[in-house]
Amino acid sequence: MASEKVIMLTEDNFREVVLQSEQPVLVDFWAAWCGPCKMIAPIVDEVAEDFDGKAKVCKLNVDDCGRIAQSYGVMSIPTLIVFKNGQESGRIVGFRPKAEIARMLEN
Repeated sequence: MASEKVIMLTEDNFREVVLQSEQPVLVDFWAAWCGPCKMIAPIVDEVAEDFDGKAKVCKLNVDDCGRIAQSYGVMSIPTLIVFKNGQESGRIVGFRPKAEIARMLEN
């Protein structure tokens, strides 16, 4: 069960939630069939809890929002991208420990 702090992204809300955010935004590009995505999901939930009020944590299903994933060059999943002021400021591809994800969000 995903954390209630995690925002589910769609084609309709991506611009407002991510690109127009005044806070940093972590976007987890994932798919239901992806094993490593399932492994990293609880870590993403923990990061959402830890950064509540300091950053937004979102999930974007690449099967539902392929156009957005393609526009950011997401070639393999999970890919986690941090956006600051609407611009990409960091990217991690594949399963990584929580500390590495948190560090990317803090920088």
